[in-house]
Amino acid sequence: MSATGMSDRLDAAPWLYWSEPTESERHEQLAIQQALAEGGAQFGRDVYISPRAILGVDRLQLGDRCYLAAGSYVTHDLIAGDDCTVNPYAVVRGSVRLGSGVRIGAHASVLGFNHSTGVESPIHTQPTRSAGIVVDDDVWIGSSAIVLDGVHLGAHSVIGAGAVVTRDVEPWSIMAGNPARRVRDRRSTGERAVPIRTRLERFGDSARRQARDVIARSWLLEASGGGAYVDRPGAETTVRAHCDAVELADLLLGSVPAQLAADEHRMRLRSLQDEATGLVAQFGSPDAPVFGMGDATYHVLSVGYALDLLRSGFAHPVHGVSQLSAAELCAALDALDWQSDGWACGAWVDAWATAAHWNRARGASGQPGGLEALFGWLSSRIDAGTGVWSPPSADQGWLQAVNGYYRLTRGSYAQFGLPVPHAERTIDTLLDHAQDGRWFADGVQNACNVLDVAHPLWLLGKQTDHRTREATEWARAQLESALGRWQDGRGMPFAAGTPSGSPEQEPGLQGTEMWLAIIWTLAELLGESASLGYRPRGVHRAEPAEQGLDRGSPASLRGTLLR
Repeated sequence: MSATGMSDRLDAAPWLYWSEPTESERHEQLAIQQALAEGGAQFGRDVYISPRAILGVDRLQLGDRCYLAAGSYVTHDLIAGDDCTVNPYAVVRGSVRLGSGVRIGAHASVLGFNHSTGVESPIHTQPTRSAGIVVDDDVWIGSSAIVLDGVHLGAHSVIGAGAVVTRDVEPWSIMAGNPARRVRDRRSTGERAVPIRTRLERFGDSARRQARDVIARSWLLEASGGGAYVDRPGAETTVRAHCDAVELADLLLGSVPAQLAADEHRMRLRSLQDEATGLVAQFGSPDAPVFGMGDATYHVLSVGYALDLLRSGFAHPVHGVSQLSAAELCAALDALDWQSDGWACGAWVDAWATAAHWNRARGASGQPGGLEALFGWLSSRIDAGTGVWSPPSADQGWLQAVNGYYRLTRGSYAQFGLPVPHAERTIDTLLDHAQDGRWFADGVQNACNVLDVAHPLWLLGKQTDHRTREATEWARAQLESALGRWQDGRGMPFAAGTPSGSPEQEPGLQGTEMWLAIIWTLAELLGESASLGYRPRGVHRAEPAEQGLDRGSPASLRGTLLR
């Protein structure tokens, strides 16, 4: 529908209708809205629809004080809260839901539908599809910006002029570019004048004040009167959740989680170990745990370090490691899929080397030469040109190779205090990977991807000053982004982005523990980690667990691991 007749002044400044409309303008506006209402449209108070707006709507609902300006093109299904404005020549099509206080700038396009693009027929003959667009309260979409179908814009965000938004936007984000990336947190505009040291102090203080509440929200009371830990309310009880609670309490409070006494924490975790294998299965698993398969492999790290923080340790050796000869270890390493599954290979090495550390701490080193064989195999198989053990893939670039590199070096070189080979080449690969917007643009990061670059940069930075400036610039940008993700009383989600029902985007113990360690590592790259007032001592510890291969267990552990 298009209509004419009102004065040109409202075409240029439709907001004047609210303060100084003429009588004829009121009558003409009433007629436009009555005609639309006959088709089912609904309007709040003081709504203005330009007679030069182009409407082809199936459903139209506008709250109080909304306007559709001259030349705006609105089709299909638009529902808007109060104080929403669609400015001249903006396009709003498909299924679009606006909260209150949403501003859509001139010539912007909010496209809540798309064409199918199959190859079996010409595009113009194929049907359209619509996932819809949701825009939360207090969002400004700048002139000529484009928001594509399926996107959720979080509250208080700003979409810069000309930006092309292809994925969900976190609340308080300022977005720019094509594709749009998060430039900064809108709330940090004033914060940028505050020294990073002060901001880290504030963050650390706030995390410590809220630590007890963050842990307590993940304690699930049981009908029997007991309880267990979950990652977040509504999740299943897991072994890792208990370990994360122990790590958080140690990191921020210097104590054990208040839900159980220290001895009860020790007893519960120690009792989970399968005597026959030395592994810890997931709760409710019907099968015996197998090294290299499932949760039991990561539990070598999470349960082992939780017990270490509790001044205890595994009751039994990890037999799959202690019983493996050097030749069998090398054969197992050869059998791993280093070409296409670098992360799984790195995780296997991480767990094997960590199990060897726990066995040595118990005085159960197993067959001789295992660790020497591990480091010999690793040093002979690393790619001297890239500094990593796996190649990039066509679809994910360096992701699997770099994430596997972190896991591998965490459990081996970092844990035993040994220098990593080809450090400068690795840094080149890491910084190349760190520029991949699929994994590191604001609003798309997750804890694993950021940690798996930050920790190696920190580790290798102790060996060389190669490209230090670039590494610190990347660390500063990621730190700026991470500091704004804490949610009061809840902690931090594993993955960035507007909550969409994905467990990874809900705050939980795992996300909180990992991001606290990441923030420490990023701050350490900037030389400012002391400002946080905490230092990781568990899985993401800063110091080696052992110094070299010939010292056995650290003196601080002796006499405590058999409790």
